Amino acid sequence: MPLDAELNSLGLPKAPADTRVVVAMSGGVDSSVVAAELAAEGYDVVGVTLQLYDHGAALAKKGACCAGRDIHDARRVAEAMGFPHYVLDYENAFREAVIDEFADSYLGGATPVPCIRCNERVKFRDLLETAKDLDADCMATGHYIQRKMGARGPELHRAADPVRDQSYFLFSTTAEQLAYLRFPLGHLPDKGATRALAARHGLSVADKPDSQDICFVPNGDYASVIEKLRPGAGEPGEIVDTAGRVLGTHRGVIHYTVGQRKGLGIGGLADPLYVVKLDPDARRVVVGPKDALATRIVPVREVNWLGDAPFDSRPAWELGVKVRSTRAPAEAVVRPTGPTTAEVELAAPEEGVSPGQACVFYGADGSRVFGGGWIWRG
Repeated sequence: MPLDAELNSLGLPKAPADTRVVVAMSGGVDSSVVAAELAAEGYDVVGVTLQLYDHGAALAKKGACCAGRDIHDARRVAEAMGFPHYVLDYENAFREAVIDEFADSYLGGATPVPCIRCNERVKFRDLLETAKDLDADCMATGHYIQRKMGARGPELHRAADPVRDQSYFLFSTTAEQLAYLRFPLGHLPDKGATRALAARHGLSVADKPDSQDICFVPNGDYASVIEKLRPGAGEPGEIVDTAGRVLGTHRGVIHYTVGQRKGLGIGGLADPLYVVKLDPDARRVVVGPKDALATRIVPVREVNWLGDAPFDSRPAWELGVKVRSTRAPAEAVVRPTGPTTAEVELAAPEEGVSPGQACVFYGADGSRVFGGGWIWRG
């Protein structure tokens, strides 16, 4: 078609019937709606579901994505809407790229975010390459985030619905990946609108509950998963205050996270204590008062930058940053210390900043995502 051809709804100069779209289908309502909507618009849709772990053990497990029943649900949607669906075995890749690092990070006293690594290393790397091998023009997902065209190309923006926004989990999406990806749900006002679309298409997953857990962590019990992956990881040790005085014993560093207050087993104190640091080498959990959690300087590495100018082209960037997925962007100055490293100075101290978490950068308006990095020491 000529260069001045009208763009379709995915921003491509082709008729929908001539546009192949691989849809990453988890079996949930979000990705199912994306696939159904695109199929109804006449696109050449190919549904792909990833088997990320032994789903035989997960068939009876609720509240997590990519389990056995989710593969079945994705297949049913594809059959109902009349497009092909494939299940790809990514179990080994998922374990190497996500699960092993998750376990090792906890053993190292960090608090990892495996969903980000899954997007970065499996869905937006390996699956994206598979989509290209299938001659797809683009790949679509059910993530709540927006892709908008800017003066210098596609930009990443927060979802219209702040409650559903997943930008924190997608900060490591590269500019090259963004050129190929599409997020058809990012503009919707709320999850109710998604479910209404599912009902309109008669999808069996219209009322399916949202996933809550990390897919390979049943019932949120991180410690038991890590102990299975790394036998002996739950060795006991001392609970000490910030001066090094022993206050009690613990049942393994992997059972604690920075900022935790409950479950310390230390009684008889006038003021509550919080976990302020984990020292896995000494098998120590360091506790202190709440104000000991306050942090203003946050070192980050593995920075993925989505700004228009090179990251280290200026000494500092005034941005909003999120150091937890549940917090709103806060004012900060981001000072590059190299092409992929930085020191982030928060305008106001934040509590519970933990190594292993992401620090995500936003523009002044709070909408555009400028990338981010990984917090690497407390």
